[in-house]
Amino acid sequence: MKKLFACVLAAALLSAPVQAQELQPIEGIAAVVDEDVVLRSELDRATANILAQYAGRQDQLPPRDVLERQVLERLVLLKLQVARAQATGIRVSDQDVDQAIAAIASQNRIGVEQLREQIVRDGSSYDEFRTSIRDELLVQRLRQRFAQSQISVSDAEVDAALAAQQASGSQFHLAHILVALPEGATPEQIATARKKIEGIKTLLDQGEMDFAAAAVRYSDSPNALEGGDLGWRAANEIPSAFAELVRGMAAGQVTAPIRGPSGFQLLQLVGTRDASSAPSMVTQYHARHILIRVDADSTDAQAKAEAETLRARLAGGADFAVLAREHSEDASSQAKGGDLGWFTQEQFGPDFGAQVAALQDGEVSAPFRTQAGWHIAERIGSREADAADDNRRAQVRETIGRRKLEDEWNRFLREMRGEAFVDVRTGKTDAAPAETVPVTPPADNGG
Repeated sequence: MKKLFACVLAAALLSAPVQAQELQPIEGIAAVVDEDVVLRSELDRATANILAQYAGRQDQLPPRDVLERQVLERLVLLKLQVARAQATGIRVSDQDVDQAIAAIASQNRIGVEQLREQIVRDGSSYDEFRTSIRDELLVQRLRQRFAQSQISVSDAEVDAALAAQQASGSQFHLAHILVALPEGATPEQIATARKKIEGIKTLLDQGEMDFAAAAVRYSDSPNALEGGDLGWRAANEIPSAFAELVRGMAAGQVTAPIRGPSGFQLLQLVGTRDASSAPSMVTQYHARHILIRVDADSTDAQAKAEAETLRARLAGGADFAVLAREHSEDASSQAKGGDLGWFTQEQFGPDFGAQVAALQDGEVSAPFRTQAGWHIAERIGSREADAADDNRRAQVRETIGRRKLEDEWNRFLREMRGEAFVDVRTGKTDAAPAETVPVTPPADNGG
């Protein structure tokens, strides 16, 4: 699992500041989303951050009105996910937000107060920044709960994936462009989408735009702003409709338009590698921790207070290993001074792993809560390692689970979006998709 998306987003905000305007316009509403709203100022800030991230490469972005529609759709989905998380009882405490902000500041090698000053200096509100972090944490926890309840990977699936890797001997790096179709699309909608995808293919064939730029500009996929990149996949991880096509393609080649469940797609083979010789690299962390359990003898508040006291002693110069031997309630590591050895991020659960991954080598965390209790962790080191046979199954299982989650989560988002009341109040929203492709599409080739 990667680091908190909230941390990535906030780091991007730091690297792509938006300057304050001298005159602030009267606040307006960009969209009504069920019982919530997307403010015009939210849309403007999010759009400006995308523009700043693409500084010097803004020719890869669509026209401003199209970009705003893409960004607004992301904000609409964020509002819906936050509302769903809150409705299902997911909560994020002020301490959770404080810990996430501390991790962001640490990743940027500054203090929390310096982070606050940077945000204000760039014309943003620190309260709004905290709200955005809280929202991202809510969405992350909603996604985690969804994965736990909806996604499972059997041993038979892992066995089949390992056998397929040995049989095919290849992994494929893919990217795609999606022109989406709604459920029960009309013949007119299908014809319009076909016209758009054929126009995009003509642009690519004529060399007027590279694939990644076309994905950013025209794709309806959630990964459009990442150039449509799908990463490396084994043959068994590619939908059967595409698998045979991919095997016969050369690096850089793009398929003809393909009709799939979500709409029309173009698929690019970015590269191929031998699965047997490709490094199965995983990030491993070396850390130690102190665990204070929450049980019948210790309430949550008591365990938290003890963890905070121990953290204060560490800040005062106390030896971590000594405190772990004296106070940690993790029987497997207590005698070793809390040392957990080398492990992958998921090995001790997503909550613990995310906290360790957010630390720098040598850094000690603030107290944080997991299902086991309250922890203090010190990250000793990190490394990239070739997964051994014992880890290879875990890696394959994680890969299958991630692909399943990607498909099911996107389906869940589409269903949630389709059921929601969304009233867009800014810009032109009903333009035909093909109008954004400035080419005359070729005659229908039946693709």
